[in-house]
Amino acid sequence: MKLSHFNFELPNELLAEYPAENRDESKLMVIHRDTGKIEHKMFKDLIDYFDEGDVMVLNNTKVFPARLYGNKEKTGARIEVFLLRELNEEQRLWDVLVDPARKIRIGNKLYFGDDETLVAEVIDNTTSRGRTLRFLYDGSYTDFRRKLKELGETPLPKYIKRKVEAEDEKRYQTIYAKHEGAVAAPTAGLHFSKHLLKRLEIKGIDFAEVTLHVGLGTFNPVEVEDLSKHKMDSEELIIDEKATEIVNSAKLKKRRICAVGTTAMRALESAVSSQQTLNTFDGWTNKFVFPPYEFSIATAMVTNFHLPKSTLLMMVSAFMGHDLMKKAYKEAILEGYKFYSYGDAMLII
Repeated sequence: MKLSHFNFELPNELLAEYPAENRDESKLMVIHRDTGKIEHKMFKDLIDYFDEGDVMVLNNTKVFPARLYGNKEKTGARIEVFLLRELNEEQRLWDVLVDPARKIRIGNKLYFGDDETLVAEVIDNTTSRGRTLRFLYDGSYTDFRRKLKELGETPLPKYIKRKVEAEDEKRYQTIYAKHEGAVAAPTAGLHFSKHLLKRLEIKGIDFAEVTLHVGLGTFNPVEVEDLSKHKMDSEELIIDEKATEIVNSAKLKKRRICAVGTTAMRALESAVSSQQTLNTFDGWTNKFVFPPYEFSIATAMVTNFHLPKSTLLMMVSAFMGHDLMKKAYKEAILEGYKFYSYGDAMLII
């Protein structure tokens, strides 16, 4: 498969600027891989496709307010700083992206907040937009992290042109988010409401939680026609024993195992044993799934509608078959489904 196989015309008005009013009332396209049948439902109808003993794999990562705005010393130029990952807790070193990058050089200082109590010094260049910052803050580590949270903004994707609103803090986060570390939400999970989770639980569906801290690398554009040459950024992944027991028991009993989102699917495929069961995992993954690919664990998948040429679209194509994916996306555009982070959902079974 080549990059050009994943291009299509996406009307701008189908990029969702806001989520559905109620989480579980977004639209849901259901795709049957065996017959090619496509159904149009609401997300809360998801429950009808699962039975007692089936398992849903959830990514419980939590988004932190990763976007900061500071001012450059002397000139006062406004600079966006996007926190990617903490490199050293003690020295308060962070990997970040800066914009506009051409103005930011090693040795520059940036001041944050009205009182300018938080300062950062640029100590290294990592990529064209990437920098390593050392934060200077007169307080404990806990106070420092509190300050980052206070000054930070919900990191909505760049395609959302409006300003961040108070509601985004809640809506750009799954209701089961637990472990802070993601700079982007695992968006398929945004459709689950407390009520729907409770109904699924009452029906006897089991939940296995994994933690994959989503980085911006997930959204890096693929710039090579030969997909095998594309390199994914590494993301931190933790799969504990409880999750492996739930998943492997369901697999043994031939129950349906549903990955909620491409991040949950990447997590599962990053920790497959030689017996095609799920292993525990604590480390980093740069797994890139594109067709042709044999999936080992999940037999179903919930996902949003993705952008042309994205690695996420490539995984969906690998899971449902390329021709069926093209047919489903064509229908989604005709039916006005909303795309991307705040958009509608798809269940592939």
